[in-house]
Amino acid sequence: MPFTRPRILYVTDLAYEARGRRYCDEDIYLASRLREEFDLALCHPRDAAALLDAFDAVVVRNSGPVQGYEAAHAAFRERATERGTRVYNQLTGRADMIGKQYLLDLTAAGYPVIPTVDRAEDLHRLPAADEYVVKPRLGADSAGLGIVPAGRVAEALDGAGDLLVQPRVDFAYEVSFYFVDHDYQYALYAPHPDRRWQLEPYDATVADLDFARRFIEWNGVDHGIQRVDACRAPGGELLLVELEDLNPYLSLDALDEAARDAFVTALRTALRRLLAG
Repeated sequence: MPFTRPRILYVTDLAYEARGRRYCDEDIYLASRLREEFDLALCHPRDAAALLDAFDAVVVRNSGPVQGYEAAHAAFRERATERGTRVYNQLTGRADMIGKQYLLDLTAAGYPVIPTVDRAEDLHRLPAADEYVVKPRLGADSAGLGIVPAGRVAEALDGAGDLLVQPRVDFAYEVSFYFVDHDYQYALYAPHPDRRWQLEPYDATVADLDFARRFIEWNGVDHGIQRVDACRAPGGELLLVELEDLNPYLSLDALDEAARDAFVTALRTALRRLLAG
């Protein structure tokens, strides 16, 4: 019997445990909603390269940090690029998809981002602070992140080569803006800085969205879900914390039913657009 609906390989790690989040619940929900329109199969990221030939498109969702399966991820990227597979998110992202280098690039280009350097001799370029955040260049999900007092930050960077450093910002709150392709969907924020994943709906202003869209435009990902994470600095301005363009967690459980339905509709439309490409 011939296939009559597009076939999608949905890449996720349902067993991955993330602090403060239920990745598996989100993917079970999204997969169930996408099945209403597509023939869909779930697979672990380690299996994606071997299976993608049988599908019309691949959707990469909550697959966990790639550090846990680097070789498999590299094989998937190579195989998908080689055969021209339609991948969502597309594999050309310039942000978290390839590490934290973008924080250095955006700092150098004058974007509103938490200032970032990677060499002890460049520490003078950062605002003075009592403490600094040190994070791996290829880190994810806060793995390897540390807080270092000002007197030890040069020592932490000395000879490391793979670390980034930023001033620790005393921000009022963190806020995330969610996009499907280049279309804004919703925003959520953590009103309590010490509870990052206790999120509530956020009414984004025109200025907020102008801020977030600058990074979406910079990244140039035409097909994919992106999350712009920012903090409200002491001066009232927003500063970029991260630009998630690989497999951003969506916190759909923080939305009401109407907002979740709207997101699913936007994602289905985006996938139809990708498949028609």
